Amino acid sequence: MSPLNNDDLHRIFEKLDQNGDGFVSLDELKCLLERIGVQTSTDELEQLVGKTSLDLLNFVCFYDTIIKANIGDDQSETDEKGSDAESNLAEAFKVYDINGDGVISCEELQSVLSQLGMWDEHGGRDCKSMIGLYDMNSDGVLDFEEFKNMMVG
Repeated sequence: MSPLNNDDLHRIFEKLDQNGDGFVSLDELKCLLERIGVQTSTDELEQLVGKTSLDLLNFVCFYDTIIKANIGDDQSETDEKGSDAESNLAEAFKVYDINGDGVISCEELQSVLSQLGMWDEHGGRDCKSMIGLYDMNSDGVLDFEEFKNMMVG
């Protein structure tokens, strides 16, 4: 899965902005991060972003910063960084592989997208087509190698 586009980020932002004030509080951001397996404190987030809440532009910048730190740097660093990238991908794979069977099904992908606030009614076709694009052995699920291709491709 390549980085999220602006429409995806806007949908996530709207879901996080529970009171509709145009800002995502650090507590709301912390809840999202916990849903995807990232443990952090509100104080750590405040130190990282330098604010107590984020508007949409700040939220997109926060996301871009994380993506560049986790993906962009990994591609230009040494083999040691490459193993870090592999480790990060393995951790991400575990988030999607909910039942721990070593593959990601459409249902598991749908569940994670729902937790991120990115699932809608026509999304079922999207999950199947997303998996279909990277399912090299046509078994209807993604193994780790196929997942890696999806994330880097």
